[in-house]
Formats: sequence, structure tokens, C-alpha cells
Amino acid sequence: MNRNTKFNIPVMEKKKIFFAVSIVLVLFSILSTFIFGAKLDIQFKGGTLITYLYDGSFDTAQFEADAKEALGGLDLDVSTGTDFNTGRNSVKVSLISNAGLTAEKQIALTDALETKYAENNIELLESTDVSPSAGSEFFKKCLMAAALSAIVLIIYIAVRFRNIGGWLAGVCAIIALLHDIIITYGAFVVMGMEIDANFMAVILTILGYSVNDTIVVYDRIRENKTLYKGSISLSDLTDLSINQSLTRSINTSVTTIFAMIVVSLVASMRGVESILSFSLPMLVGLIIGTYSSLFLASPLWVVLESRRSAGKEEEGSNKKKKK
Repeated sequence: MNRNTKFNIPVMEKKKIFFAVSIVLVLFSILSTFIFGAKLDIQFKGGTLITYLYDGSFDTAQFEADAKEALGGLDLDVSTGTDFNTGRNSVKVSLISNAGLTAEKQIALTDALETKYAENNIELLESTDVSPSAGSEFFKKCLMAAALSAIVLIIYIAVRFRNIGGWLAGVCAIIALLHDIIITYGAFVVMGMEIDANFMAVILTILGYSVNDTIVVYDRIRENKTLYKGSISLSDLTDLSINQSLTRSINTSVTTIFAMIVVSLVASMRGVESILSFSLPMLVGLIIGTYSSLFLASPLWVVLESRRSAGKEEEGSNKKKKK
């Protein structure tokens, strides 16, 4: 099966390998929660977030140790970044607690850090207490938005690609998106990153890339189905369509992947953890999203569509026998 394509990957022939890879990655991502433990940001668990501005640089691990000492050994996390309003370096101290941090302890922490890091001109920017109920409500709204998006996507694909069994193609696209979300979540957990606003941003971005690639392949299948008019099997038709879409999908993804690599390198050299917690999982998500669009969604659709067609033929045959 060449038919004027640059690539000639027998996707349908190797579909079991692709399915197995996806299953292993999904299972590992789920198990990673129990193996490594998922870290939830205070947006979801509640607590206090204190942001300071500073000049120059310091050792983040030592800063975290000093902050813990000032708070009497309370467990906290420290991350650095840049405040875009002032252009100065920023450091965030996150303390997960249902009760939050009292004003007295916040003052004690600020005084201790200003004294210890006097040469860095530590300055309190803001202090925010987050209610765990607010975080839970935010998470529920995110889930509702994702569910609504899935329904709209299935309807859209069902209407646009009705000549290739649209609703079934929509279901397969949703399965591929869930696959991408779970594996990207696993990347966050394995890398020891917090599930926070960056996680939601990565997920939404990946969904956009992944569903776009999936629709491009579906569109090619639809065009080829009209062009070849049943002269080739559904498996060969899908192989042809995937190979024809491969160059475009790879070029689009590689461009963004290289951009994320550059961003990750710069953020790593500058110690900007807030950007790294976006760019690194984004790299994983882009690769997985491209993989699922090409080697999961369409082959899965072929398997289910073939079973549905076989079921219809068997049903029609049984009706004829009864007559």
C-alpha cells in the first residue's frame, strides 16, 4: 500500500502493538499516584500562599529550610518565578492547611526572611488564604467543562463525519483524549510536580492539539472513502489516510516541541520552576497527543466500525433466514 505517500507505516497491521503501548502507559500513569503520590496545589487542598519579590539569587533549598524553621517546622513548598508587573524575581511559599496561616506567623516568617536575606531585598507582595471548599468547587467546574466539551465534540464529529460512522469516530476521539489526559497527569506525578493551574493549562492545550490532529486524519479518511468508493478495504483506507497525514502532524508537533525544549532549557538555567511545571509536561503531552491521534483513535475506530458492520451483516442474514 504505497499510493503516493511519503511514509508507508502498516498501522493497522501493528495496531495491537500500539494499543498495548497505550494500555501500559495509561496503567503506569494511574499506578504512579500510589507509587509516587500526587501533590495537590493549595488551590485544591486549601492553605496559604505567600509571594515575595527579591533581587539577585539564592539557593532555593536553603530558602525553603529557612522558611520552615521560621514557621516552626511546618511543611511547605517553595517555587521561584518572575513577577510580570514589576519584572523582579518572585518566590512563592505554599503551605497546605485547612486552617490557613495566622497573621502572627505570616509576620514572623516575613521578618525572618527579610533579616536572613537582607542583601536580596525581600519584599512581601501578597498573601492569600485558599479555602479547600473553593478548590473543590473549582475542580468540579473543570470536570463539568471537560464533560460538556466531550459531548459537543462527539456531536460535531458525528455530524461532520457521518459518512464514516460519525458518532463512533467521536467516541474514539474522546477515548484518545482521555488517554492523553491520563498520561500527562502521570507525567506530572512522576516529575513530582503539583497538580495546579499549570496542570489545567497543559491539559487544555494538549486537548486542542490532539483533537485537531485526530480530525485531520478523519477528514483524510472521509475524502479517501469518497475517492476510492470501496475499492480498498477499510484497514488499507485508514493506513493510507494516516500515512498521508503523518508529515503534517509531525511537522506541526515538532515545531511546538522544539519551542518547549528551548523554554524548558532557559527556565531550567534560570531556575524558574513555575515555567518548568508547564513546559516539561507539555513536551510529554504533545508527543502523546500526536501518537494517539495517529496510532490510537483511527485504528480503534476501524476495529469498532468493522465489528459494527459485521454485526449489521449478521443481523441482516438472520432476518433473511427467518423469512
